[in-house]
Amino acid sequence: MSERLKSLTGLAATARLPAFDRTALNPGILHLGPGAFFRAHVAPYTDAALALAGGDWGIEVASLRTADVADHLNEQNGLYTMLVRDTEGTVAHVMGPILKAHVATRNPSELLARLEDPAIRIVSLTVTEKAYGFDAATGGLDLQHADIAADLANRHAPRGVIGYLIEGLARRRAKGIAPFTPLSCDNLPSNGAVLKRLVLDFSGRVDPELRAWIEENVPFPSTMVDRITPASTDATYRDAEVLTGRVDLAAIETEPFTQWVIEDRFANGRPAWEKAGALMVEDVSAYEKMKLRMLNGAHSLLAYLGYIGGYEFIRDVMDDAGLAALARRHMNAAAATLGPVPGIDLEVYADELIARFANKAIAHRTYQIAMDGTQKLPQRLLEPATEALADGSKAETYAIAVAAWMRYALGIDRNGKSYELRDPRAAEIVERLADIPRNGDAVSLALFSLPGLFPAALTENLAWTEDVANKLEILIQDNKLPLF
Repeated sequence: MSERLKSLTGLAATARLPAFDRTALNPGILHLGPGAFFRAHVAPYTDAALALAGGDWGIEVASLRTADVADHLNEQNGLYTMLVRDTEGTVAHVMGPILKAHVATRNPSELLARLEDPAIRIVSLTVTEKAYGFDAATGGLDLQHADIAADLANRHAPRGVIGYLIEGLARRRAKGIAPFTPLSCDNLPSNGAVLKRLVLDFSGRVDPELRAWIEENVPFPSTMVDRITPASTDATYRDAEVLTGRVDLAAIETEPFTQWVIEDRFANGRPAWEKAGALMVEDVSAYEKMKLRMLNGAHSLLAYLGYIGGYEFIRDVMDDAGLAALARRHMNAAAATLGPVPGIDLEVYADELIARFANKAIAHRTYQIAMDGTQKLPQRLLEPATEALADGSKAETYAIAVAAWMRYALGIDRNGKSYELRDPRAAEIVERLADIPRNGDAVSLALFSLPGLFPAALTENLAWTEDVANKLEILIQDNKLPLF
């Protein structure tokens, strides 16, 4: 253990410590993608479940790319601080379920060995949408995705998440070891079904017998996860040190609200997450659709309008009464596309979202939320817009959101300063916009023609596309952010 967290005896009284014996804990979960969201969501639920119900469900984590988070966690014996912020103040929780961290690029054989270990019964994932390597147009593998192409060419030395899952499952099958349960926690609709489809597609291409074994033996439960988690800043690390008495470069911050809905289908057991407040259900689809459309859709709307309007944080956007009202109007429009959600009052849920967005203690950058737009727009905005139009709505708030994304895609703010789009299709977007006039008609036409992004039901609706173009023209020409 590092000197930073060598002892817990000196932690400030305001820090809550792990309520279970870490020395007796064995690993049962391997998590891929130990970013801030995992550390604010999956790990705390597991921490609470261990405290309330016990079990050998310690977590090992693995980064498939960068080493910083893994190194910080190992230096601190897996311990890290989660700051929970609201207007009443900040509370520090020292999280204890992480036992070890791996870096795949540094030692891929070590990660493969963990995937093969019978002790690992769940492999959970928060790797972002773009890491899955799926083709939005077909729903199957994107054979042009760098990781997918590399892993199909050399399946026993994977580098991407699908490749690692396939190789881990193949090794277990070959040795007669029960499979682990892959558990996607990324913001994808039907994330478990998507993951299953990609795994079966990949395995069918390299080993049809393996594909049949996976289809018969491996469950892929879908989940809905919700907790706003801004990127850590110097203030995060400073406050963590004040509240714990230790320097903690793995510290994260988040809001008090948290929600996790999980389809209860596991191959070989699971932690008692329901004891920690998770909702175990047969079908998660209604909950995830609610979250993607009402929370994430409104978040994207505010992020694009806010960023191009000069607002750094979502909480600042919410200080603009017009934009706050627009967010609520969009939530109402999104709610109209939903069926019943068991146990949820959508009006109350929308009220909670508005309060969460306005939380002055959470500094969630509009630029952070705006990234990876081509991966997020379909499920957050385009699918519900299509349904709204089919039901006779004008889908106006969706037109505003899409126009805001298109204005953002120009890559230059209202003061003439350029910025990176931070999107997996950024090069394609830049190329399409390179030689066209900067007006609503030309820009919208160029971006509507991006392959596989906008469904035909939207692009062929001339009234709606004209509405987008008109709103985009306002955003391009006006120096002030218009209030629609």
